[in-house]
Amino acid sequence: MANRELQAYYARDEERDRLSGGVGRVEFLRTVEILQRTLPPRGAVVADVGGGPGRYTDWLVEAGYHVVHRDVVAHHVDQVRSRHGVRVDAAVGDARSLDLADDSVDVVLLLGPLYHLDDHADRLQALREAHRVVRSGGIVQAAAISRWAPRLHGMLVDRVHVKYPVIIEMVDEMERTGTMPPVHESSFTGYAHTPDELCEEVRRSNLLLESLVALEGIAFALSDLDDRMNDPHERALLLNVLRAVESIPDLAGLGPHLLATGRKG
Repeated sequence: MANRELQAYYARDEERDRLSGGVGRVEFLRTVEILQRTLPPRGAVVADVGGGPGRYTDWLVEAGYHVVHRDVVAHHVDQVRSRHGVRVDAAVGDARSLDLADDSVDVVLLLGPLYHLDDHADRLQALREAHRVVRSGGIVQAAAISRWAPRLHGMLVDRVHVKYPVIIEMVDEMERTGTMPPVHESSFTGYAHTPDELCEEVRRSNLLLESLVALEGIAFALSDLDDRMNDPHERALLLNVLRAVESIPDLAGLGPHLLATGRKG
């Protein structure tokens, strides 16, 4: 995703509330759950690289972590600074070239950069930068969009093709290459991984792959998702189902997002 396109997309400020409802709510809860499996005790230093407007930074601060926030969008950095002031080291930064010292943080979150980098070499560079700045034994969490999200989530569920029929002509090529070009002015563009591809990129960055999970799984297709999430029993059932199938290889690419956990040896 070219920087001009990225800046135009995020200037609409839709990302600020994306994780608060619908499938974004499931994405956030599941991501937090998986982070908690490997996070060190409170007080550790976590770099939220490509942290956007700071939803995960907010959670980490509340949980007692020291947070370094970097994002290429200045408005996102301003939002984080307005909420946390000097408690969070927030600055404009590129995941491919971080202004952080070697072995300086305990955990690196890459919960956005990989799906904004069309070029394979750029994605490897971002992962290798994460490897560089995390301490020995530290964790890197890398999120990716599933290769089949444009067709399954975008067309089948959100029916993007009704308003933007051009996607019908584009989706086969998206799935072949992983590149998601814009379907309208200022629309999201980026890169979508296959599960095997994400695993291979993590390994090529010299990280030890510990797990690959599907975050939202089939939840994205539920028309009554918000109602289920608002009911404690239904929410518990849904999350238990997602946990039960999260690591089944044949189902990994079904949901919109993947999360790979790598450790620095």
